[in-house]
Amino acid sequence: MKQKIKEIILENRPDIEDIENAQFITDGIFDSFDIVTLVSEFDKAFGISIDGVKISPKYFNTVDDIVRLVEESKK
Repeated sequence: MKQKIKEIILENRPDIEDIENAQFITDGIFDSFDIVTLVSEFDKAFGISIDGVKISPKYFNTVDDIVRLVEESKK
């Protein structure tokens, strides 16, 4: 799952060089459009529906945060 999430991020933001260590929100890499796009892509790729309440910086700052978000959305 983590690898697929990284692939989706890089498909949408190929300019990210160090995806493993990036802090997408803290470093200002993702804007609101990026997050909306990624939520849509994750929903399609994993057959989930991410709750709007969870669309917040704490779930989008790192790859591991996003993995946690996707895992929680599968339940």
